[in-house]
Amino acid sequence: MKKVGKRLFGYALLFKRTILLALLFLTIAAAAELTGPFIAKSMIDNHILGIERPWVEVESGGEVTYDGREYIRSDRFDDSLEDKKQIQIFQVGLNYYFIDSLIEVDGERQVADDTLTILRDGTETVYPVVPLSRAEVFQFFQPEVRYLALLMAGYMCLVLLAAVLHYYQRFLLQTSANRIIKKMREDVFAKVNQLPIQYFDHLPAGKIVSRITNDTEAIRELYVRVLATFFTSIIYMAGIFTALFLLDSRLAMMTLLIIPIIVLWMIVYRKFAGKFNRIIRERLSDINGKINENIQGMSVIQAFGREKEITDSFEKLNEEHFRYNRKLLTLNAAMSFNLVGFLRNLTFVALIWYFGGGALGVGTIFTLGVLYAFVDYINRLFEPVQGIVNQMAQLEEARIAGERVFTLMDEPGTFLSEDKVERFKGNVTFDHVFFAYENDDYVLKDISFSAKQGETLAFVGHTGSGKSSIMNILFRFYDHQKGKITIDGTDIHTLSKQALREHMAIVLQDPFLFTGTIASNVSMNDPSITREQIIDALEKVGAGDMIRALPGGIDEEVKEKGSTLSAGQRQLISFARALVFNPPILILDEATANIDTETEEIIQRALEVVKAGRTTFVIAHRLSTIRQADQIIVLDHGQIVEQGNHASLMEEKGRYYHMYQLQSGASRQSAS
Repeated sequence: MKKVGKRLFGYALLFKRTILLALLFLTIAAAAELTGPFIAKSMIDNHILGIERPWVEVESGGEVTYDGREYIRSDRFDDSLEDKKQIQIFQVGLNYYFIDSLIEVDGERQVADDTLTILRDGTETVYPVVPLSRAEVFQFFQPEVRYLALLMAGYMCLVLLAAVLHYYQRFLLQTSANRIIKKMREDVFAKVNQLPIQYFDHLPAGKIVSRITNDTEAIRELYVRVLATFFTSIIYMAGIFTALFLLDSRLAMMTLLIIPIIVLWMIVYRKFAGKFNRIIRERLSDINGKINENIQGMSVIQAFGREKEITDSFEKLNEEHFRYNRKLLTLNAAMSFNLVGFLRNLTFVALIWYFGGGALGVGTIFTLGVLYAFVDYINRLFEPVQGIVNQMAQLEEARIAGERVFTLMDEPGTFLSEDKVERFKGNVTFDHVFFAYENDDYVLKDISFSAKQGETLAFVGHTGSGKSSIMNILFRFYDHQKGKITIDGTDIHTLSKQALREHMAIVLQDPFLFTGTIASNVSMNDPSITREQIIDALEKVGAGDMIRALPGGIDEEVKEKGSTLSAGQRQLISFARALVFNPPILILDEATANIDTETEEIIQRALEVVKAGRTTFVIAHRLSTIRQADQIIVLDHGQIVEQGNHASLMEEKGRYYHMYQLQSGASRQSAS
């Protein structure tokens, strides 16, 4: 089997255009959002702290007027600064001061008695200063207001753009995820229809249902949340690292250490989480299988008073499922929030050492805007890291679920062929056929017989004698190992199973009805079958009165397995189903075994209608129902021990004779 990750990625490629468009929107949105710290840096350094930059005195056209003189910031002065008077505004504490000159070097600031003292490397520099009032300070800030407003408006536009793009990228990703899972479920269900019958002999229906529903739902979360989170996180982290390198490459290199730590953590986490998730998914499948089995057998459970024992058995499975879920939660608690919190704190320690150590000569001195941008980006960096860590549990769950689903899809199956063959005449021959369900333990041994078109063959024998096995290999639910089975001279192994079954029908001892209506159960939703044909088939098998008595007629709702109908009604519907498809070969698998005596007469008339003109194989317990059969084959331990019609077998006074006498005696005794 291919690696699960590659196959999951292969499903994503089916909708790559939508996903790539979503990722493009995500990239633009991330870029728009990540401009925030740079805009904030510009606002702080250029427009809030920018008033501490030198101001040039000009004769006219200045930005600020103070004490009768006009000033313009030096970085906005277009002419040469030579021979120009320059001043500075300094902030000390919460107060601002006017300095009528340029300072030579900056450092620790102290103001006393209108004198500014700057301490740097043990050297003091003194400058006379003039305190500024709030109104005077605002004059120097006023030119920056429009720049701040423009930057804030620009950032608001970027935020709105990011919000719109996030909406569309999330919508597109989730739409793609739903389409992927829809396609996957269709593929899984189609595969289930291709699986041979023996596959279902070894795997309970509840476990198969769990793979189609629970496991694919876990995979859906992979595409909806996990991949979206991973894509978002990778794009954001790439953008943040790019921004950090633009701010300072040395600190950005230090933050890159987070990546190998995350990779190492993922390796360790997957080792344990994979084991826990595999057991959790298996136990969930067992639980579904147990529930399905118990619901189907509830009447037996309650009849024998085994509720407590069944509950105890269920609780053992549930307890193991709970125990491994708790182990997974413990693992997540230890390695998710704790890891991210530790990395975040470690990074901030490095940040404080790097920035704050500048005063001690350890790091380097930065502007307040750069510091703000670093802190903002570091905080933003751990959001995608947290997202990746939080989704690892879901990723492992989806990976294990995908492994189980793909294991089912890799089972050898039969391709649903579109091949057609001409309608069979119905001449069936078994030529020295051997068949075993397991290895060489043959349940059919050297079976040979022929049925001509329109004949009725009946098979009798004790339980396990091989009656149903003959029908199974004729229908190709299983394939025989030796000998040959031909229909009209054609080996059935040369025909596709669908082409073979198209001209055959089966009526089971316990007929299966699907949820829907009586009409849909008769036609099996075949659009080529009209309502008139459905009604005609029901009338011919003697179900007309039953249908007319129902409020909805042929549109009467049928519950699961036809639970609201009697055994006789269900059997009549199954006869009508066989009749409406008009097969040349019909198999009746103990079709009258569960019918009461009053209904048997109706069923017998229906049987005669259904069998007319068809080669019919009958498996019967009631020997009285097969007296008119053209051939009766008596089986014992997989071998034919007697063969003939009713009269000839009675004359032989062999096994069939004794079986018939035994049933006849029991019937007379019951009647008396």
